[in-house]
Amino acid sequence: MGDLAKDINSKFESNRIKALLNIIYTANWITSCQNEFFKPFGISPQQYNILRILRGANTALNVQTIKDRMLERAPNATRLMDKLCAKGYIERLPSEEDRRVVKIVITQEGLKLLNEIPKNLNRDLLKNLSEEEAEQLSNLLDKMR
Repeated sequence: MGDLAKDINSKFESNRIKALLNIIYTANWITSCQNEFFKPFGISPQQYNILRILRGANTALNVQTIKDRMLERAPNATRLMDKLCAKGYIERLPSEEDRRVVKIVITQEGLKLLNEIPKNLNRDLLKNLSEEEAEQLSNLLDKMR
């Protein structure tokens, strides 16, 4: 089990400061784990999130709706979608009514990729927590925001 004070060789002026730094440190650890997990599939965690959103919607969505639903509100969402489009995982559908509007839909290739990706990443990241501890952590993070 980790110990932030040992991991970064530091002391903290208060438990609140330690908690805040621990959240930042843990968020970076999660990001690193996710990047490594998705590397063999040739996508980033953000691209995976976009594919999941589109699969869950079960219909074409405009870019702003996708951005609003993303866990990590990336300003580069359009670029992420460009890469997914180039790989054939999503498709752009121009609107017949308004040429400025473009809808995004997941392709069969995108669905196939999602089915190939194991669903154990998030479970593995939280394997050291019981269900009750995970609920408590989630509640504390909600309270913080």
